[in-house]
Amino acid sequence: MTKDSTTPKEDALEAENIGLRQMLAQAGIDASQLLAKAGIDATAQEAAARLQRLLLEELHHRVKNTLATVMAITSQSLKNAKSMEQGREAVAHRLVALGRAHDLLLQTSWTRASLAAIVGAAIGPFDAPGAERFIVQVAEIDVGPAAVLSLALALNELCTNAVKFGALSNAEGRVEITSVLDEKAQRFKLIWAEHGGPAVKEPPKRGFGTQLIERSLARLLHGDARLRFESSGVICEFDFPLASLRSR
Repeated sequence: MTKDSTTPKEDALEAENIGLRQMLAQAGIDASQLLAKAGIDATAQEAAARLQRLLLEELHHRVKNTLATVMAITSQSLKNAKSMEQGREAVAHRLVALGRAHDLLLQTSWTRASLAAIVGAAIGPFDAPGAERFIVQVAEIDVGPAAVLSLALALNELCTNAVKFGALSNAEGRVEITSVLDEKAQRFKLIWAEHGGPAVKEPPKRGFGTQLIERSLARLLHGDARLRFESSGVICEFDFPLASLRSR
């Protein structure tokens, strides 16, 4: 439609727009800037709404995963306990370990945690000041969230068993924790080796802690976790692809 063929209604609307612009100009307001700002504000509000939805979805996902982990820990701990008190204690220790791992991830916005920090948080409650029960020599490597939780729980199980039956059950025992990082082969190994404790032998039945280490952890990180009950002490070796360790 040409300018000469506009309708009376359109002419009236244009006249109102001209009048509005003139009023804004008299008030010292640039109409184009005002409209541009309104557009920016609208875009920002829409982006904020999208971000909020993404955050809620991510929070929902993590809460569901955490609840599933808690349910598995509780169920299996009680199932393998000889008494209600033993079951309660096992659940409490494992949930505390899970909480410490969450604290580590919270410090980095749930993106990663260093291997040294994971090991330190896991063994901290079991290491008396000045006793030097642990000798730790691990590679400087960042670990993804899934592996952080898995390694923290596995190390907690090893510490708990060492206190009950192994190297940490007497005053002389020590635990060495070392790692091997093979960038060429894209593999990672973490070795737990106990020394100086009482003689150990393989238990006739695998408990939940052992299953957690050998099955669940290995399956989650697409690698191997092997426990050996040597006369000198328990040895546990984790062997994973680097990609699984670093995955987010």
